[in-house]
Amino acid sequence: MSLNPENKNWYVYIVRCSDDSLYTGISTDVEARIAKHNKGMGAKYTRSRGPVDLVYTESLSEKGDALRREMEIKKLSPQNKRKLVAK
Repeated sequence: MSLNPENKNWYVYIVRCSDDSLYTGISTDVEARIAKHNKGMGAKYTRSRGPVDLVYTESLSEKGDALRREMEIKKLSPQNKRKLVAK
């Protein structure tokens, strides 16, 4: 039995902000989420740092897995985040 009844994948994504910083988030619709960030309706962090460009995505089947992976990435040093994005 699937714990994901809608059978939607969750995505961990990283965007590069206009100030060259990286922001990590999760979504089931990355394209729509990026559009929200770029309209100033996304996370507070990205509102003053737009526009943003998508630089990394990772697909996971469960929201809990995506949340855990998001936290792992957020704990990385900026240098290690940039290495991840460069892969």
